[in-house]
Amino acid sequence: MTETPAANPDGAQLDEIRAGYASAEPVLKLGAVVIDDQAHADAPVQIPLSVLNRHGLVAGATGTGKTKTLQLMAEQLSEQGVPVFLADMKGDLSGVATPGEGGDKITARATDVGMPWTAAGYPTEFFTLGGMGSGIAIRSTITSFGPTLLSKVLGLNSTQESSLGLVFHYADKNGLALLDLKDLRAVISHLTSDEGKADLKDLGGLSGATAGVILRNLITFEDQGAAAFFGEPEFDTADLLRTAPDGRGIISCLELPGVQDRPQLFSTFLMWLLADLFHDLPEEGDVDKPKLVFFFDEAHLLFNGASKPFLDAIEQTVRLIRSKGVGVFFVTQSPKDVPSGVLAQLGNRVQHALRAFTPDDAKALKAAIATYPHTAYDMQKLLTSLGTGEAVVTVLSAKGVPTPVAWTRMKAPNSLMDPSSQATIDGIVDASQIKTKYADVVDRESAYELLAQRLEAQTPPADAAPPAPPAAPASAPAAKTPRAPKEEPNLIEQVAGSSAFKSMLRSAGTVLGREITRSLFGTRKR
Repeated sequence: MTETPAANPDGAQLDEIRAGYASAEPVLKLGAVVIDDQAHADAPVQIPLSVLNRHGLVAGATGTGKTKTLQLMAEQLSEQGVPVFLADMKGDLSGVATPGEGGDKITARATDVGMPWTAAGYPTEFFTLGGMGSGIAIRSTITSFGPTLLSKVLGLNSTQESSLGLVFHYADKNGLALLDLKDLRAVISHLTSDEGKADLKDLGGLSGATAGVILRNLITFEDQGAAAFFGEPEFDTADLLRTAPDGRGIISCLELPGVQDRPQLFSTFLMWLLADLFHDLPEEGDVDKPKLVFFFDEAHLLFNGASKPFLDAIEQTVRLIRSKGVGVFFVTQSPKDVPSGVLAQLGNRVQHALRAFTPDDAKALKAAIATYPHTAYDMQKLLTSLGTGEAVVTVLSAKGVPTPVAWTRMKAPNSLMDPSSQATIDGIVDASQIKTKYADVVDRESAYELLAQRLEAQTPPADAAPPAPPAAPASAPAAKTPRAPKEEPNLIEQVAGSSAFKSMLRSAGTVLGREITRSLFGTRKR
């Protein structure tokens, strides 16, 4: 009697994964399937370009290979004409501009995953926040940044955030351009003055205590060097959507080492860039490939301490920006760092190794496993034992169906896996076509300057001699000792108390522009 061959569960699993990731469409090739620590070069793990606007998550503990995954994805997107935005926390991603260096390990990995490796650099623009670094400066005006994002940066509570929103509403209605921090401080000072309180009477008013907190936080913020991030020329996010003359997508690399000590600032600035893109881009519907893929690094910093309205706005932005052809990948250590309402919208997931050294780690691991489809892999064992450059992947197929969970050995990037040299970065910045557009800070007339001019026009010159007092009659009693003069108010206090301010407010609508309208996060609609 002939025995029936035993079923091969590993073979069935491999066939299922191979079929799940097969695609006739353009794709990003991530690597090859691994089963029992054996890579199968004939079973590539890949993401169709058409589903990248369904967003994604790249997660994993420090040192597990997240940065190289971003680099690998950015390279292949660029090759296929898709612009990319990368937030580079430590300067590691700058190597994308420089051809990589081969070696035995690179050759072995290429053979293992069945994907050829060729040294290549990619068209790159380097940016910095406020010019703090060697890249092109990204700035925003206070008016454009809006009250919700600014409240997050300043660490305001919900009451203070509401009051700051009232300040912006007042400035918008009166055509006041809040270009930088001193403009905002001047308007707040006015609104707490005797004249300004009347202007806000119908709007509920602004308490002096709350205004004082906001002003103190603004001053502290400015003392930390934050003034450099606000002003003009304001960055035009359309500059993130460019392609190189050879048709490759330009990789916009925002260098952040200079602001590592201000995590709330750079994470909120990234959200401003995303919100601005959302406002400006037209509806596209389903696209063959995205117009931009936006990698949001250190995503947990955006969500930490965020109010419910703020989280709701993030969720709405992520949900709606998909139809405008933009894909967003959140990059963080654990899926639990991303709120469930946002996580539910991330159709593509690349999960590097997780650690379970503490009870909290174990709880996070269990929560992460619960979010994956059923699989033959032992997920608890797998997620804690993945090697560097390996990940657990599940994405959407071209039909929008989740693919099987695949232990993946990732392909090595073609570009340099170390930072580019400073000379290379400087050369790219100097040759940039948009460098001159953002090079020189502009301080045009706005609220603060107009007030100062009017005050100066009403103030007599400092060297003008005061009129002589009339001579006292001979019988007059001796003059009293004059009181010590009061301390001179600073410029903002003088401006806020002057009649010139009210005159300026009446004409501001015609001088500085029409009323401003706002959308998600209270950012300005262009």
